[in-house]
Amino acid sequence: MSLGLPGHLAPHSESRAFARASHVIALVCLVGAALLVATVQQSRPGAILWPALVALVPIFIVLWMVERYRSWFFSITYVIVGAASLYWFVLAGTSQFVGEAATDSFVFTLPKVALIFVGGAGLGVWRMIGWSSAGLVAGEIATLLAALQTGAQIAPDLTAFAVYAISAILLSLLGLSRNRLKRAQPSLQRAARDEHLSDIRHRIEVRAAAMLHDTILNHLAAVANAPDGELGDELRSRIERDLQILVGEEWLVDADDSETAEGRAGWYASRLFRALDEARELGLEVVLSGDRTAVTRLDPARQVAVALAVKQCLVNVLKHADTNVAEVVIYGSGDEVSIMIIDGGKGFSERETSVDRLGLRQSVRKRIESVDGSVQVWSTPGTGTSILIRLPAKGPAVRERAL
Repeated sequence: MSLGLPGHLAPHSESRAFARASHVIALVCLVGAALLVATVQQSRPGAILWPALVALVPIFIVLWMVERYRSWFFSITYVIVGAASLYWFVLAGTSQFVGEAATDSFVFTLPKVALIFVGGAGLGVWRMIGWSSAGLVAGEIATLLAALQTGAQIAPDLTAFAVYAISAILLSLLGLSRNRLKRAQPSLQRAARDEHLSDIRHRIEVRAAAMLHDTILNHLAAVANAPDGELGDELRSRIERDLQILVGEEWLVDADDSETAEGRAGWYASRLFRALDEARELGLEVVLSGDRTAVTRLDPARQVAVALAVKQCLVNVLKHADTNVAEVVIYGSGDEVSIMIIDGGKGFSERETSVDRLGLRQSVRKRIESVDGSVQVWSTPGTGTSILIRLPAKGPAVRERAL
């Protein structure tokens, strides 16, 4: 009964929905009463029933006002004016049929039901039931006073009482459902929080595994290509910097590549440019082609992810492909950016890759999938390898000069 809304919004929405439904029912009842009076007037031309129709006009007006504003003032006004209109309506009707009319007549029940469905202001089931009770009591008093004045037959209006009872039961069930929702809400919130934390933990674990693998593999490749003897100062400082990043928490934050050193912008400020540069420093000849500016259409998180993934692919070429040449092709379409890494090395079968080989699995595929991208691999032993990385772009493609 919460309409799928959060607990703090459900009472307002349900109360407003009940009030609007009540006003629709009240309008239908008033229109029905007016049509019945008009029908009786046609069947008995000698009767003077136009005052009964006029008596309904004030309650029509106040019903429109309480629907539009729904305040305590207009809700109370609706009950008072509605009771006065009902008194006038019953008085005008019973005075024309002395000895025939009774207070439980259906034509008198309809405006009384309109009073029951006042749909008053305020939240809470008990307030809604209270407004309905006020409408019923006011309607019964007005009908009784009019009947006493004209001498009409007084009979309990079972239809009006039945409508009130059904409305009260439905509102009580709504209140019980709302209480159960309130009791269940903390559990639902804890479950949602745990699910959110689990997703965050998984993303951090994927990023940590990929970062750790990248760092170790890149350092091993750099050490293997370094000349014999003591490590150079530049290589040593790079290894120390990467280790400090791993120990700290800098890798948890997605850096914004738009804020770089003065004089560098666009492609030259991107992480991918630095990744290709670092691969060249390891001894790999990287041939770049395509629209390099397409990379700038990726958001910062995706720029970081694709740069690290491409660098891992290039390191794999240097380490496993038995070739020192690789081609990187960049292409930007309307809603995505694609990057392909191609080498003419010895190739491999991804299915036959051992489980302890985490480069393609962790540092490339899972890293790209964590930012809503996709990775496709085409490789056959002896024919080289092609890896296609596709990522959604944050803006429309802009045609610029290709390399």
